Amino acid sequence: MKPWVWLGTGGLAVAVLVTVAAVRLTGGGTDLGGTEVFRPDHAPTVALGESLYQANCASCHGVNLQGEVADWRSPKPDGLMPAPPHDETGHTWHHPDQVLFDITKLGVARAANLENYESAMPAYEGILTDDEIIAILSYIKSTWPEDLRERHDELNRIYAMEPRS
Repeated sequence: MKPWVWLGTGGLAVAVLVTVAAVRLTGGGTDLGGTEVFRPDHAPTVALGESLYQANCASCHGVNLQGEVADWRSPKPDGLMPAPPHDETGHTWHHPDQVLFDITKLGVARAANLENYESAMPAYEGILTDDEIIAILSYIKSTWPEDLRERHDELNRIYAMEPRS
């Protein structure tokens, strides 16, 4: 692993812990268990995930995972945040598998227990199965450079060590 990956892990660990705490407060998600749930090296899962991504996610997050707009960190004129990129330029890889799964299944507001937060991101509960959500997220992870995949795996290990409420 490259040195900069380890240097950044401490700061990311704090961000992960804050996000994890927020997600765990909701108690409404599916606990996937384990440290690494996504299957970015399993070709059938990735192929299914890519087709499901194109059908359900690409219209907002981009056909090539590039996001809705270049400045995805600033609200749009309607006050909502744009769909972020899911490639290495975005922040998707800053969150462990469980958090990404919960955001996709439950929507941002419910997953993070943000009562008054409005988002254009729909909840896919009842639209996609848990396995389909995992396939989409596996496809996304399969596109990341190896060093980011390793960093993401480390975040999953940190998350797995946190006590469950």
